[in-house]
Amino acid sequence: MTAKVAIRGLYKIFGPNDKALVSLVQDGMDKATLLDQHRHVLGLRDINVDMQPGEITVIMGLSGSGKSTLIRHLNRLIDPTAGEILVDGTDVMSLDADALRKMRQQRMSMVFQKFALLPHKTVLENAQLPLSVQGADAETQDAEGRKWLARVGLDGFEGRYPAQLSGGMQQRVGIARALTANTDIMLMDEAFSALDPLIRTDMQNLLLELQKELQKTIIFITHDLDEALKLADHLVILKDGAVVQQGEPQGILLNPADPYIEDFVSDINRARVLRVRSVMRPLSGAKFDGDVPANANLEDMIALSDGDTRLIYRVMDGDEAVGQLDMKDLVKALVPRISGSDTAA
Repeated sequence: MTAKVAIRGLYKIFGPNDKALVSLVQDGMDKATLLDQHRHVLGLRDINVDMQPGEITVIMGLSGSGKSTLIRHLNRLIDPTAGEILVDGTDVMSLDADALRKMRQQRMSMVFQKFALLPHKTVLENAQLPLSVQGADAETQDAEGRKWLARVGLDGFEGRYPAQLSGGMQQRVGIARALTANTDIMLMDEAFSALDPLIRTDMQNLLLELQKELQKTIIFITHDLDEALKLADHLVILKDGAVVQQGEPQGILLNPADPYIEDFVSDINRARVLRVRSVMRPLSGAKFDGDVPANANLEDMIALSDGDTRLIYRVMDGDEAVGQLDMKDLVKALVPRISGSDTAA
């Protein structure tokens, strides 16, 4: 599959002599040394990520890891010191001002952490804004704005102003605005982090529901591992501007690449996050204690089996048998891997 967005050898150094210093970073100089010796800040180091069409790529890390810096490179709100950002095979650094403006208007939409709604415009006018900027006629703006507001659950709120809405409702307007733009790519920078936990969960569920229908290419930034594991098709974990590990979230949780990732995932509720498909084995038996869906979480399986580790289930993907789940394997998967445990014997 050809990546919708591909990042190749991306570096970002903040400071007046960034181009001259990139070779030092490429040769191994770390962030602290670069700042101490040259008074420049290392934002990103050798980022290589493929973001596939129709998938949610989640980029996560602690504060200062470089995740927001990275997403701002995709639409060139920040220019890289070195490297390539390819959108459908075109390097965005090759775009002139007019082509870059068109890409931002027609190819990428953005949902912000702080909502970024215009307070003097109504909910409908905010939702219509991308089409207004694109020069669409008033009838199209009205129809599309109303359609997407209804789709995010704000039918009947078109005439209100942002200050009259709750935080969750304001973010729904932000999502409707991004959808009204009808872009292939949506950038979401900490889009739900300003919301209360219950509202955040509702917004995550809304995003997954919309994504199932629309199949956008979504790049989602978060510092919340639970959110990342819930949303991601592809998870990228950053530390000090570099990729520590990336891949399918279930695989990262079961096989952390180093102690940093092990610590990162150690407190996760594995029963709620891990899926049957991630711990099943190939079919080898002929008798089973029942059928279970491949995408069920392990918490559901514990409830179904009443904790009986003697049971073995056939795993189904629709009408197809794709493997078997031994409840003993499930119990092992619930225990985080501890660094050095493979050699402890």
